[in-house]
Amino acid sequence: MELSPGMKQYFDIKDKHPDCLVLFRMGDFYETFYEDAKTAARVLDITLTARGKGEKRAPLAGIPYHALDTYLGKLVKTGHKVCIVEQLEDPKLAKGLVKRGVARIVTPGTVIEDSILSQNNNNFLLALNKENDVFGLSLADISTGEFLTTEVKDENKLLAEIDKFNPAEVIVPTSYFENELIKKIKDKDIFVNSFDDRFFWGEKAEKTIKEHFNVLNLEGFGLKAVSVTTSGALLSYINTTQFSALNHINKINTYSVEKYMVMDSATQRNLELLRNIRDGSSRGTLFDVINKTTTSMGARKLKKWLLRPLLEIKDINKRLDGITELIDDAILKEDIKEVLAKFSDIERIIGKVSYGSSNARDLISLKFSLQAVPKLKELLINSKTEFLKEINQIDELKESAELIEKAIKDEPAAVLKEGNIIKKGYSQELDELRDIAFNGKKWMSKFEEDEKEKTGIKSLKIKYNRVFGYFIEVTKSNVHLVPNSYIRKQTQVNHERYITEDLKKKEDMILGAQDKINSLEYSLFVKVCEEIVKKTLEIQNIADKVSSLDCLVSLAVVAAENNYCRPEVSELDAIKIENGRHPVIEKITNNFVDNDVNFDENERMKIITGPNMSGKSTLLRQNALIILMAQIGSYVPAKVAKIGIVDRIFSRVGAYDDLSMGQSTFMVEMNETANILNNSTPRSFIILDEIGRGTSTYDGFSLAWAISEYLYTRIRAKTMFATHYHQLNKMTEQFSGIKNYHVLVEEKNDKITFLRKMVSGGTDKSYGVHVAKLAGLPNEVIKRSKVLMKTLEEEDKIMRKLEEKVVTSKKVEIEDEFTKKEIQITETITKKPKQFTLEEWDK
Repeated sequence: MELSPGMKQYFDIKDKHPDCLVLFRMGDFYETFYEDAKTAARVLDITLTARGKGEKRAPLAGIPYHALDTYLGKLVKTGHKVCIVEQLEDPKLAKGLVKRGVARIVTPGTVIEDSILSQNNNNFLLALNKENDVFGLSLADISTGEFLTTEVKDENKLLAEIDKFNPAEVIVPTSYFENELIKKIKDKDIFVNSFDDRFFWGEKAEKTIKEHFNVLNLEGFGLKAVSVTTSGALLSYINTTQFSALNHINKINTYSVEKYMVMDSATQRNLELLRNIRDGSSRGTLFDVINKTTTSMGARKLKKWLLRPLLEIKDINKRLDGITELIDDAILKEDIKEVLAKFSDIERIIGKVSYGSSNARDLISLKFSLQAVPKLKELLINSKTEFLKEINQIDELKESAELIEKAIKDEPAAVLKEGNIIKKGYSQELDELRDIAFNGKKWMSKFEEDEKEKTGIKSLKIKYNRVFGYFIEVTKSNVHLVPNSYIRKQTQVNHERYITEDLKKKEDMILGAQDKINSLEYSLFVKVCEEIVKKTLEIQNIADKVSSLDCLVSLAVVAAENNYCRPEVSELDAIKIENGRHPVIEKITNNFVDNDVNFDENERMKIITGPNMSGKSTLLRQNALIILMAQIGSYVPAKVAKIGIVDRIFSRVGAYDDLSMGQSTFMVEMNETANILNNSTPRSFIILDEIGRGTSTYDGFSLAWAISEYLYTRIRAKTMFATHYHQLNKMTEQFSGIKNYHVLVEEKNDKITFLRKMVSGGTDKSYGVHVAKLAGLPNEVIKRSKVLMKTLEEEDKIMRKLEEKVVTSKKVEIEDEFTKKEIQITETITKKPKQFTLEEWDK
């Protein structure tokens, strides 16, 4: 089949990018063909038509070029790689077939369009590789220029890091694409792309990094072997998809996972830091409470702080000192907020300018932001704390602000190549061309008046359209008055259209001037951008400092509004929280009941009993959140908080079926518990809620006891364990560092009131039937359950008496009004077990 030149052009590009949906620019539309057209029509809900006939018939679907962002977002969000093909020359000036080429390939991780990006979230692209049991991961946000890399040796830590950054896309070597780990990543609804192995090869990756950063060696980057492979591959992937300069990616930040508190993915989920468990939104999360940031870049940074609590006391106190200064000087805090409101998202703006995708309005936003810097520095000039003093060191970039002020109109056009963006007086050549165009329009107005008087046709009009240019329009009733010098151009129902030689000459002059104006304005705009790009590092530094200040002000505002206290963070292996509160729950409930929690060398584990709905889970979570908040350098919801540095927070709370992986609640529970037992340390903080409830009572209780014993004797981590297994209260008889607590419940006239207060001592009451009654179960069910419960309690009393008497293995026959049993008892829980050494535990 013989193809048209245009379709040959299309197939040449499609053959090179078979995995992409190709958007092929043809005039005012981006067209898709064949299978791409069918896909586009289905995903975008647009009309599927056809081009040609017979064998040449090709399915066709198109979108207007000016609506690209809207449709592009839909395609990318449904997991498609999109190849955008642009016209490389003006069709009016083209001789023969218009030249076309790939402008960029868009994937979920390479989006730069404001209309698609989330303002408050980074859009990370992550490269992953594994060599010699070490994982390397590198991340880039091409909308901001941020580039990070690290190495981890544990799969759980790797998955936790992926959860922290929540990348839009992950790229892996093709040979690694079918690995079980990759399936786990895909199950997180992350778009995973394979990339040719050769880009991950050491020599190739190293060469790519050197060329991008224009260096002779990588010694100054501090990169390890696997990080080199992922960083090089990431840069190669960006280069092969973007076809544009990446000047704003100007450094690699190497970080160590060990510098930050470790939180596995389960803990991030269970504590509802960024997303709630109910619907996955940010409502009712810790971030929702503490986010009072003014700028988008501040909100993005606050999320990073929240997911990466610090381990260095000096860094924590540096933030706390800054917050204290802002709280103590409320006027300064409010003045800073007012100035912060003048800042746009300059982190992304400079990325767009560097990338070549910015418009004149972006530069105006940048100008206003830079003009706010001196005002900010003036407010901070007398700062007392290190954090605020550092922010005051940023460059003002007055020359860049002045350049934009001189060159760009205050309210420029949104479309770059249609003029109206450069100020009068900036370019003499531009001013002269504008004068010609302006005077030409005045000439047209005078020409119209002269022709009316000359011909006597009062309704004569000079008009313009893109097809015919300027023309004279006369009604049919006045055609007999038209002079012989008029040249008929077009006949309409009610009008005739004409041109004259004088009109045509003037038209050429005016339209020629306007084309030159548009071209010159664009050229001048590009030159302004080139000057701004030279200050990329300085602008990124301003963005970094301003966003950090925004976070600090946000935390100060929240602390002042909610009566938080400044935590005392130390190296002591202890925790003391007085009148602690849950930062989220207290915002949505009246009369929240605070609680105290203490841990030291003499008390390492708390066994907490009490009924459902009594507040045990809230109590567990609130203490984990208070510790976490303290270590991000925030004030905390308590009267007093003394926090010994915690290296990891682990949580096993709530039922969570992973049906997509074919795992039951109990299996998920055991997986998460195994992770805790294998990775916690004496400096860790662990919260456990109802371990073992997903299996039989005996299995569950046995596991709960053994897990608790292991945590206490082997790991010595600070642990809060909420349970309905009242028998665990007996652990205090054997282990001095385990203490029993229960949550108070007031029982009166067969009704219960939850007091939400944790007090010392265990309880053997669960009040399950009472809670069921509150839930609205039928009275018949409630009455029957009470009868059964009394029966079981009587049996339990008999068994307890038996346990107290039996200390050796023998057969005992029990007979009562309920049952007759023969029980083989080998050892009771009341008999103190042997205390194992570490070596014996290993065996």
